[in-house]
Amino acid sequence: MSHSSLSCHYDSYLPSDSSLETDALNRHWNGSISAKAEGPSRRKSNLHNAMAADMDSSWDRQAHIEGRFKKYSTTSSVYSKKALSQQSEYIERSWWYACCQKCHTEDSGIPSWEPPNWQKVCPYPLCPSYRQFAQNIAVLIIGILVWVTVWIIMGDTAAPGGQLFSFAVLTIVAYFGGWLMLKITTLPSLIGMLIVGIIMKNIGFVNFDETYQHVASYIRKIALTIILTRAGLDLDPNAMKKYFFTVIKLALVPWTFECVLCAIMAYFFLGLPWDWAFLLSSIVAAVSPAVIVPCLFRLREKGYGVSKGIPTLVLAVSGVDDAASVAIFGIVSSIMFSNASLTMNVIQGPLSIIGGIVLGVVCGYLVKFVPERNDAFLVPLRVLLLLAGGLGMVLGSEEIGWGGAGPLAVIAFAFVACKNWTDLGWELEDNPVATAFEIFWMFFEPMLFAVTGAQVVIADLAPHLVLVGGGILVACAVLRAMVTSASAVRSNLNMKEKIFVGLAWMAKATVQAALGPVALDEVRKMTGAEPDPVLMGYAETVVTVCIMSIVITAPIGAIVITLTGPKLLSRTTKPPVLEGWRRSHRPSIRDISIIDEEEVAERDAEAEAEDSRPSSPKGRVASAAAHSTPAPITVQPSNHA
Repeated sequence: MSHSSLSCHYDSYLPSDSSLETDALNRHWNGSISAKAEGPSRRKSNLHNAMAADMDSSWDRQAHIEGRFKKYSTTSSVYSKKALSQQSEYIERSWWYACCQKCHTEDSGIPSWEPPNWQKVCPYPLCPSYRQFAQNIAVLIIGILVWVTVWIIMGDTAAPGGQLFSFAVLTIVAYFGGWLMLKITTLPSLIGMLIVGIIMKNIGFVNFDETYQHVASYIRKIALTIILTRAGLDLDPNAMKKYFFTVIKLALVPWTFECVLCAIMAYFFLGLPWDWAFLLSSIVAAVSPAVIVPCLFRLREKGYGVSKGIPTLVLAVSGVDDAASVAIFGIVSSIMFSNASLTMNVIQGPLSIIGGIVLGVVCGYLVKFVPERNDAFLVPLRVLLLLAGGLGMVLGSEEIGWGGAGPLAVIAFAFVACKNWTDLGWELEDNPVATAFEIFWMFFEPMLFAVTGAQVVIADLAPHLVLVGGGILVACAVLRAMVTSASAVRSNLNMKEKIFVGLAWMAKATVQAALGPVALDEVRKMTGAEPDPVLMGYAETVVTVCIMSIVITAPIGAIVITLTGPKLLSRTTKPPVLEGWRRSHRPSIRDISIIDEEEVAERDAEAEAEDSRPSSPKGRVASAAAHSTPAPITVQPSNHA
């Protein structure tokens, strides 16, 4: 069948609008048409198209599409179910076969070109496709060339055994450790990264001197800036406006309860002074979107909880929760490590909050006009403004002793900027600046968690600290879940859904990894060459408890969300088609529905009732244009030539 005949054949399925027709045909030729992939016609980056292979598996692309992308190669048989069925039953049921199949996903888009006899040498799924293999080889060659260049320039520190070499190897191994953790267990990759850092520290591979401890502290600050910027970009203005009081109530009431409870227990059971106890509790009380988002993304795909917008509620609350933790931590730490008077320290707290929010809002409105909206370099300039502005706010506020203002300014800056860019025409679900910060996080995530894990020396851990600290963390998590469920009163959630909402905020990771070692850095900076052993003991206790909170709560939280979601949440049999679905290989808050699906269903039912009444053609056209929810475009392939 020719291209022109196919075009004529599909004209009957497509609307008359030329943009929708072009978008549907383009997605047809790429073999990934489904209602789930419905979205804007703007060209996506490779990052957004990475999940295209998972969006439609209802029909075989090679068997039906006869177009410009048709390829006949060994992949046509190797990646098909028929070829897999030819393998022996024993091999398919073996554990190593299942492991390889988990680790090696099929290529999306055009099938990979392969040299002759590639499948005989590297059969699937024991080995990756040639495209993945060649890509890894290219990255390896680039890495070796960069390392040799840096070694020539910097000398011994980049040589094997040097500090920079150890740091680079630690980051790379942590990345692969996180990849294995995600592929094999489906637990968040940050757990594997943290475990790699702990192992490499305790086998003696990592032993940073004071210079690289200083570098590690700045890496944590950069990672914190990226975390806060992503949190601000992920807050949807319409959702926040609609659920404002519910979000604030569910965010601040449980957070305040856990913060106070953890501080009291740390004072009595860990022997920390009140200021150190509240410093620790302000870190521990934060929840981790990095753990929650992937779990809710999988539940959302299956239709659990979307009828009442529970994923949206959970993720919006986690963003506000993190903002409160970072702000209070900055205020407490600036009071503890400053030489100002008591009166100034008391005034500084409210002024830090107000000043940080005002600074962020002003900068957010500034980037609405600078750069100009039609600038050819609009996207990179906006990315650099957010990144440089956020770093300046975090580092500058610490330099002047107002540590609580900077993090709040970063979140307000990103939130207001995203709102203004959306008003200027950018799509909320496909913000290229948010995509850029996802890429930044891909690089800094293994650095952050590997360096944080490298702070732990297992031989130096006191059994009393491990047992008591673990008990405090478990008690705080359980009691917070109960308080959260009780705080959900006067909402449209039933009892099971309230229990799930309470359990969803159990996991902790990103804020603890970024802020846990900060107190240790401040003590080293304040005391000079001979640190005070008492203050060092307090700071090491804070670091240990923060790392324990990640190791204990992150996997348990992910498992609890995954197991209890199908049992506690109601399932929507046919989830709504979302306009502007954000296709990203890394789940984000924008992958979660931000609309009230019940209202959409009622509006669609009313539209169908109105359309069923006899009316003039003009009336039908006006009625169809009055509703903004588009019908999904489904293109069925033809079985005849």
